[in-house]
Amino acid sequence: MHAFDVLGDPVRRRILELLADGEMSSGAVSEVMREEFGISQPGVSQHLKVLRENGFATVRPEGTRRLYAVNSDPLRDIDAWLVRFRHFWTPHLDALATELARGKRERRLRESADGPGDEPVQQRSTP
Repeated sequence: MHAFDVLGDPVRRRILELLADGEMSSGAVSEVMREEFGISQPGVSQHLKVLRENGFATVRPEGTRRLYAVNSDPLRDIDAWLVRFRHFWTPHLDALATELARGKRERRLRESADGPGDEPVQQRSTP
């Protein structure tokens, strides 16, 4: 299965998001997926199997539990593939960051000019 086929499923993407925060038991993953997607434990097990068989997740036994974790190697492969497309969005994100910084700076300057606790002065229009 191709990496984008694996990640094309919203349930599998959500499972990877959960595992990105740290190792989780299959039972804990199943509980979240049941709450968020209404999927049964056997259904979640199938998704975990797809992630495991395609290298996106690892599993290690701990007693009777199975603990799942993200394997970042396939994600690095996807990141490498995306490199050729980054030029489409990177300049836009850089411009957004610049505008956000400019807005914060202007707000900070306005607040310091008004003084602490001062209300901004509103101009009255004369009829």
